[in-house]
Amino acid sequence: MKELVLGLALPVLGTAIGAAFVFFVKDKIPSYVQKALLGFASGVMIAASVWSLLIPSMDMTGDDGIMSVVPAAVGFLLGMGFLLVLDMVTPHLHLGSKSPEGPRSKLSRTTMLTFAVALHNLPEGMAVGVVYAGTLAAGGDVTISAALALSLGIAIQNIPEGAIVSMPLYTENHSKWKSFGIGALTGLVEPIGAVVVILLASFVTWVLPYLLAFAAGAMIYVVIEELIPEASQGEHSNISTIGFALGFTLMMVLDVVLG
Repeated sequence: MKELVLGLALPVLGTAIGAAFVFFVKDKIPSYVQKALLGFASGVMIAASVWSLLIPSMDMTGDDGIMSVVPAAVGFLLGMGFLLVLDMVTPHLHLGSKSPEGPRSKLSRTTMLTFAVALHNLPEGMAVGVVYAGTLAAGGDVTISAALALSLGIAIQNIPEGAIVSMPLYTENHSKWKSFGIGALTGLVEPIGAVVVILLASFVTWVLPYLLAFAAGAMIYVVIEELIPEASQGEHSNISTIGFALGFTLMMVLDVVLG
């Protein structure tokens, strides 16, 4: 139980630490730093999707040949589709954009920015939850150290994400405390998503391989639809590529060494 609480708390703590940058940084984050951080987050999420989610999903089936990849393939596509639907039905505003996405709404700019970050964080919480569900399942192939590696990797990449949220809010004339609060609160989406997935997997154990791949598909959707386009636009796109390489390598090493 202590390991589960720690695993759920680490990503939230990472987001809060990043959001607290607003108290120490006087101006907005430089463009090249932001692109490096976006690339880093993308690398962590892609590596986590492969080593922590898709490979365990296929290992967990116990089948050979084509049947070993069916749950992974189905779950992956469902995860992509789920985020696509959420993206279409939720009014939200991406950082640096002036045009909201989703249905028309009278929500404030700050609220729509928060929704955008919440959509981003939900798959990460689901990923942490389903991996810990794998550690709790009888005969599961996921070790507690592998689950901790994923939580730690998500927490590390949540630090720059928290800063990327709070700093633009501060530059839009919000107070430091309000900017920090909104940035930190977006991290609470992750344990909520994690608990929902854990409860679902505990009642329907056979669905666990599908849920692992589902979380992978949802995370990769966020990377492709949001992070990579933001990181590759304008100048310093090569720096985002370096950040991606570092994030990918870090998450791969964490999963292999701790897993």
